[in-house]
Amino acid sequence: MTKHISVTGVVQGVGFRFFAERTATSLSIGGYVRNLYDGRVEVYAIGGAEQMDALRNALRRGPRMASVDRVDEHDAELLRDYANVFSIERGE
Repeated sequence: MTKHISVTGVVQGVGFRFFAERTATSLSIGGYVRNLYDGRVEVYAIGGAEQMDALRNALRRGPRMASVDRVDEHDAELLRDYANVFSIERGE
């Protein structure tokens, strides 16, 4: 499965990208996370159904200082460069 996940709320300046990176890495999910200029955080994720469920649940919680209002997702095209690594990217 390959997904673009958008997280809305108080998700910038609270360690959300580092939280997402640690979580995805622990789940063996490939992809990236980055801040968007409109205040959201975008996660691009490659993994199996169970991995994605666990990632979604973690993103809904977020790190301790975050306040997640909404998590939206849609299917995405496979970017093979991210298949085996999860990274923090520069914002859009």
